[in-house]
Amino acid sequence: MRPLIQFKLFFLAFLLFLAADLAESEPAPKNQEPVNIVFMIADDWSYPHAGVYGDEVVRTPTFDKLAREGVLFENAFCAAPSCSPSRAAILSGRYPHQLEDAGNLWSIISNRHPNWVSRLQQAGYHTGKSRKGWGPGDYERGGYEHNPAGKDYTDIDAFLKERSPGQPFCYWFGSNDPHRDYDTNSGIKTGMDPMAVEVPGFLPDLKCVRNDILDYYFEVERFDRECGNIINSLKEKGLLDNTMVVMTSDNGMPFPRAKANLYDYGTRMPLVIYWKGKVISGIKVASMVNLIDLAPTFLEAAGLEIPDEISGRSLLSEMAGKTSSKQRDTVFLERERHANVRKGNQSYPCRAVRTKDYLYIRNFEPDRWPAGDPETFQSVGQFGDIDNSISKFLIMRAGASGKGDYYNLAFGKRPGEELYILSEDPYNLRNMAAKPEYEAIVKKLRSSLVHWMRTTADRRLEDPQTTFWDEVEYTPDYQFENFDLQKEISEYRMLKKKGSNSYEAIPCME
Repeated sequence: MRPLIQFKLFFLAFLLFLAADLAESEPAPKNQEPVNIVFMIADDWSYPHAGVYGDEVVRTPTFDKLAREGVLFENAFCAAPSCSPSRAAILSGRYPHQLEDAGNLWSIISNRHPNWVSRLQQAGYHTGKSRKGWGPGDYERGGYEHNPAGKDYTDIDAFLKERSPGQPFCYWFGSNDPHRDYDTNSGIKTGMDPMAVEVPGFLPDLKCVRNDILDYYFEVERFDRECGNIINSLKEKGLLDNTMVVMTSDNGMPFPRAKANLYDYGTRMPLVIYWKGKVISGIKVASMVNLIDLAPTFLEAAGLEIPDEISGRSLLSEMAGKTSSKQRDTVFLERERHANVRKGNQSYPCRAVRTKDYLYIRNFEPDRWPAGDPETFQSVGQFGDIDNSISKFLIMRAGASGKGDYYNLAFGKRPGEELYILSEDPYNLRNMAAKPEYEAIVKKLRSSLVHWMRTTADRRLEDPQTTFWDEVEYTPDYQFENFDLQKEISEYRMLKKKGSNSYEAIPCME
């Protein structure tokens, strides 16, 4: 081939490469009509508890329809498996350890860390929320006039009434479902079959545990229905076509070894994003996503600049079906203090790396109890980082009687390092970190974790035993209720047959 032809071909290839690179790096063009954003977040809902993810018991028609018409994310994770730090990370697009006090539950969140709601408000958006926004914690002492998720409204109709004609809006719906407490037997009364439930491997397969999961499903279904009502309201008002709708959760299900843990049932989240005409309907995104990615996604969709301080990355390219060099094959997870459940108000600090094949966890204080002190502590009872439930107390009673496998998984102390092989161990039950055959994998993942901690200025890298999050103020203004196991068991046993529906009494462990 002659040199001139070679040069022309090379130059053409270079131009194509440059054009592709610019297309990937440039923000999406701003719409003539700015996009509206509706963000709907559950409280303690785990992947894979939705019909579109393969769960055959829980009924989630709203989530499933959004997935068919929008984008379904198969590997989405919260930054921390605890309400306040997870929601702070979602709002700011930063990791919890970058947010100082807000890295804890029941903390103070500072307005020094701007969030996408405030940025959209500054850009002319009408912003507001209903029910649970950021929290629990104290936002006023952090400099906010109202919750960081927006001014409070009773519902979306009240919110939209205060919107100026043609004004773009950002609405946050924060359900309290499926957070405990549950109404006992609420699930089975809707016709759900307890014997069809897939019990996670870290819970004992008992009928009353299955029934406890049905009560959790009942509240997942209620969240799904309320999200459907919001979407119907948007449609009736002619607002849905230019609205990005997001449906997800803040952290995992309120069961032992799930919520407040870095295992998958604590951190892996349902996530779907709908935006008519702007995303490819019905596609599934398999790359690793952290919910801190929502902040830059919203800002880019609104045509706003993404600040350098944001640690997340926009998902718009993937939602448009494009392959991006910014796609992740790894996410990083963390937790600090969940509740005040250890002497000295101590945290249980962990950091983790999650890939498609492995989960590696580093526990910085392995001599502490991961679920809280075993003795009764203040008013939260034993192992207070786990929400009180019949499932929790049956495991505790089984442990006291010598049946300790589930007890040790939920409450026992853990080593400094954990490694789980996900293809063989989807429930994260068998720690392989000390196995010689995985030494190279552990070393690689450990190095990846250190690099992330360094680049995100995590103070635990230089001072692994820092007391910073132990000393951060714990701000709750109420007393936790004690759990009455015998009363709970009695309520299960009292379930009667009514009308055409056959409700059976649920036998519990004697």
